[in-house]
Amino acid sequence: MRHYGLIGKTLSHSFSANFFRVKFENEGIDADYTLIEIDDISTIRNIVVERELSGFNVTIPYKQSIIPYLDDLSDEAKAVGAVNCVVVRGDRLIGYNTDITGIEASFEWLDIDIDTRALILGTGGASKAVQYVCKKYNIAYDVVSRDAERGDYTYDMLNADIVAQHRLIINTTPVGMSPNNDDAPVLPYDALGAKHRVFDLIYNPATTLLLSHAKAQDASTMNGILMLQTQAIASWHIWQRAYEEFKRDNIC
Repeated sequence: MRHYGLIGKTLSHSFSANFFRVKFENEGIDADYTLIEIDDISTIRNIVVERELSGFNVTIPYKQSIIPYLDDLSDEAKAVGAVNCVVVRGDRLIGYNTDITGIEASFEWLDIDIDTRALILGTGGASKAVQYVCKKYNIAYDVVSRDAERGDYTYDMLNADIVAQHRLIINTTPVGMSPNNDDAPVLPYDALGAKHRVFDLIYNPATTLLLSHAKAQDASTMNGILMLQTQAIASWHIWQRAYEEFKRDNIC
């Protein structure tokens, strides 16, 4: 049996274990997937050995901080500066970014106008992937951060004019994620309208308070379910390819 998992700090909200359990059962794959909560990313190599992992996903808050503990990165992971998927090859850990695939699928579904400007909430690993995709799609964007030195705006700078100018709002932060369902990013929600698209990368709950506020203003909304599923499938393809290469090399 192959062993996979999700590395993060607080994972009670995650649907990933059930997603892969169903996939493995339906496809007759001899593998399992577990949620692995850790407080210190520097222990990652010990965890890989102890749990005999063949690969794993990475989530908040370790998508960037895991990089120094990896042996190599894919070109996209290097460009983004964040990792959410790791392949274990012997004693080597190789990082990838499949969030990109999930974000691209979400952008396609949102059907974004070419002249749309995005307002990206947050500066973490998911934000880095969103920024990468925005550049790829030639979507101009500004970043909002609690730290003035890390973004174009801070939350207390946001006003109706700024929100009106950005018809695509993307939340990459965990604000509003279960169990904190009553939280939402600080925005002048009255400035949202029918021409806005609001994309929340959170998938649990399915409708965050951010999305509820946006719907009340007639904005188009999307949660992170499609992104979750797409990035998970992309991760599986990477792991499966690594497994096939491992089998081929050992047979040869």
